[in-house]
Amino acid sequence: MSTRLIYVMDPMCSWCWGFAPVAQALAEQARACGVGMQLVVGGLRRERLVMDSAGRERTLSYWRAVHEASAQPFDLEQGLPDGLIYDTEPACRALVAARVLDEQSVWPLALRIQQAFYVERCDVTLPQQLVGLAESVGLPRGEFSDRFDSQAIRDATVADFDWACNLGIAGFPTLLAEHDGQLALLNNGYQPLAALSPLLARWLERNAHA
Repeated sequence: MSTRLIYVMDPMCSWCWGFAPVAQALAEQARACGVGMQLVVGGLRRERLVMDSAGRERTLSYWRAVHEASAQPFDLEQGLPDGLIYDTEPACRALVAARVLDEQSVWPLALRIQQAFYVERCDVTLPQQLVGLAESVGLPRGEFSDRFDSQAIRDATVADFDWACNLGIAGFPTLLAEHDGQLALLNNGYQPLAALSPLLARWLERNAHA
């Protein structure tokens, strides 16, 4: 049976951006023991209206908290892109498309989307922006665009959302460990590497070669 880590995240969740270096370090720790990490998208928000000034200020306050906790960079002066409709489905769907095309490419694309959104004020809800970001990490533009727009990828994205919801995962980032079909919760919400690395080490010791 499979032994793996499952990282449930949303690229437009600021705490997931804060957690990105921790997730990378934990993935490397697991990989050293022959255990891979799969990315599952969570579907944080499905807004339909342009963000107003109150929503912008509230969101920037979250960004400040994440920056203080994690030291991850944010554009706190200019803030979010103008005209943003805070719908995270397109960015999540981009990661599902990347996962299908080339599973290893999903990690650099996740980081690129996060950097573009939080640091570069890029509106990563827009398909043309996501296609360009995918191309920048080496995915073929035409093939990615076709997959991104396909019903199969839309359905697979919803399946990720439903899977996380059915497990009762309401917050991100969440890190699960799976061995022989049994899931263990390693983390829900932001925690520093120093707190999580020993937990993962104990789990790997019990399960990586079992």
